[in-house]
Amino acid sequence: MSKKFRLSRRTVLRGTGALMALPLLEQMLPRNAHGAPGTVPRRLAVFYTPNGIHMQKWTPSTEGPAWELTPTMEPLAAVKNDLLVVSGLANMPAFPEGDGHHAAATGAFLTCAKVFKTEGTNIRVGISMDQVIANHLTATRATRYGSMELGIDAGRGIGNCDSGYACPYANNIAWSGPRTPVAKETNAQAAFNRLFAGGIPGETQAQIEKRRAYGKSIIDVVRDDATALQAQLGTSDLQKLDEYFTSVRELEKQVEDVSVPSVSCATGTVPIVSEDPTAKTKAMMDLIVLAFQCDLTRVATFMLANARANKVYPFLGLSGAHHTYSHHQKVQSNYDALATIDKWEVTLLQYLLERMKSVIEVNGMSLLDNSIVYFSSEVGDGDSHNHVDLPIILAGKGGGALTPGRHLRYQKDPLANLYIYLMQAMGVPNVTTFGDDGTGPLPGLV
Repeated sequence: MSKKFRLSRRTVLRGTGALMALPLLEQMLPRNAHGAPGTVPRRLAVFYTPNGIHMQKWTPSTEGPAWELTPTMEPLAAVKNDLLVVSGLANMPAFPEGDGHHAAATGAFLTCAKVFKTEGTNIRVGISMDQVIANHLTATRATRYGSMELGIDAGRGIGNCDSGYACPYANNIAWSGPRTPVAKETNAQAAFNRLFAGGIPGETQAQIEKRRAYGKSIIDVVRDDATALQAQLGTSDLQKLDEYFTSVRELEKQVEDVSVPSVSCATGTVPIVSEDPTAKTKAMMDLIVLAFQCDLTRVATFMLANARANKVYPFLGLSGAHHTYSHHQKVQSNYDALATIDKWEVTLLQYLLERMKSVIEVNGMSLLDNSIVYFSSEVGDGDSHNHVDLPIILAGKGGGALTPGRHLRYQKDPLANLYIYLMQAMGVPNVTTFGDDGTGPLPGLV
């Protein structure tokens, strides 16, 4: 193999009517003075969960590196040293005018800006921190997509969704501008097609259905181009490419299971869609991992449900609804139900983190080491609608931006200051204020 052979990060595999991105390979990175691969990019994933957390079973009692896993965080035992648990941050702009804490706070979740109370189309809040990062990456042409927005529930697009607050506040956490929410993709198959069979010209829906009918994977379509590329790769890159193809094919099968498998034209036929939230969430987590792995995007947001979601989870042995339980009124049975839901939500975070930890990148570190995963909710305690002590986990090292394995406690420092730090860590220049109350980067994270 020629030492001069280099691949662009934008290199794709081509087939008839299809393009497929590649994972980040050694041959895509610039070399340092010693000939070793250069810097691997940082990524940011945001995991939003609604209705707050039962804080008594969430918050560690000890600060610093001697902290211990709480009952709710027990599923994260295998990645404990990759966690930075943050307590005491406040999002004061999340407080609404009167009632409507969930929608108002979800609108402020990543914007740290007070939303304008309206049920109409004259919505107004602020740009979200993920979109500030996405704009920077788009301007520098770093990735094909500036960001990726995923979720489980689409929700209503207009009208009142919470005590006089419009539905866009409740249904979106990504905002490209004060009046422009960035809609999330809730169909795993559509997200897969966009990321891994997309591009221009891309596959048409007819081509996708034809390929499925013949039992072909997107990998089969680009097989000839892949074979030609493999002849030019070293051993390490060949192994990474093989692992990548395996992951793509497994995900391809998975998203077919949780999306509409086929649509019949027979009158009255209703498409069958899996509503298993665990399966749908895991498919979305795998999409994030693969999108990061092949550097299609470096920013992803995920909503486990919309604000004020009142879902029933019978598979957890519960007959009541989530939002109803969150107004616990200090009743022990409600606390117990909330703790059960919270722990299930944490198992989904566990799935994402362990998947990221299993992907070893060309610098010898894991995808999790090179990334920041931010897990939180729009409120702390759901009964009191507390916005001054939010449940926050930062996972990963962010390529050196974070020192995990600790529990940090702040004294009502603005949440916006955390976002300033994250934006700076993701390379956004000259950002020293943010939202309504951000004054500078949050100290103590590294």
